[in-house]
Amino acid sequence: MPTKILVITGPTASGKTWLAVELAKRYSGEVVSADSMQIYRRMDIGTAKPTAEEMGNIPHHMIDVADPWEDFSVARYVDMASRCVDGILARGRLPILAGGTGLYIDSLLSGRTFAAFEEESPLRGELEERYAQEGGRALLNQLAQADPESAARLHPNDGKRIVRALEVWLSTGKTITQHNRETLALPPRYTALTLNLDFQRREDMWRRIDRRVDRMMAAGLVEEVRALLNSGVPARCTAMQAIGYKEMVPVISGDAAAADAADQIKLHSRQYAKRQLTWFRRNRQAKPLLWGAEPNFADVLHRSTAYLEEIGI
Repeated sequence: MPTKILVITGPTASGKTWLAVELAKRYSGEVVSADSMQIYRRMDIGTAKPTAEEMGNIPHHMIDVADPWEDFSVARYVDMASRCVDGILARGRLPILAGGTGLYIDSLLSGRTFAAFEEESPLRGELEERYAQEGGRALLNQLAQADPESAARLHPNDGKRIVRALEVWLSTGKTITQHNRETLALPPRYTALTLNLDFQRREDMWRRIDRRVDRMMAAGLVEEVRALLNSGVPARCTAMQAIGYKEMVPVISGDAAAADAADQIKLHSRQYAKRQLTWFRRNRQAKPLLWGAEPNFADVLHRSTAYLEEIGI
């Protein structure tokens, strides 16, 4: 049977870190972050990265493992995070996977593998140059000869995925469609016992998001983004496209007011939270934990521990 691990999901600002730490204290656990932006060093305020105090002396993994200018893939996350989980299990402790990046969570739990590739491979460079010169349609036509399913799903402007699909085919002799189909047929690597934090009313979630953004602004989000840009982090790199950072770039350049940018962060965070809710609510096996107008931490903790004791954690 796959190894059981505890998973805590939910939209942004729903208290995932708090609950993970509290349960780690009670069940001899360690936390593995499943947040696609907390992996980046020096991006602390805008990602709501837990402070040392919030971590409560509980070991946390998959935080501050990459530099902001790096492209960090889900494949790299699965490779690194699975080693963290296996290490926790080997120490006789409980892995607690907590975060809001659904693709990271699902890929890790399923044990999904990804076609091997080299960073900055010559083949990729050649394909990227061809994409720039010939355009996406030409490369899609080539891809369609070997992998019509992938070609049909991709848009000519989606250069990154077109190049990746061609790279897999040309370097392995196996299409990315075939590779994904074989991966889906594998048994899951871990069995997840999932707690899903949610809200009784959408307005309550919005209010918590707004409060969090206000705290980020007060904590120095503008200064954090300025420091990143001044250190040479490109404004157009993947990390800087995160909510909380992309809105602040015009503020640093003098093209927008900080208050207006904060309003945009609140709006974009609400939109992102809605997408997260859609993703996590698909899991009918998850135990829902609903917040009311004001968070009742004692009640949520009681219901969490009661559920875990019932299923034998």
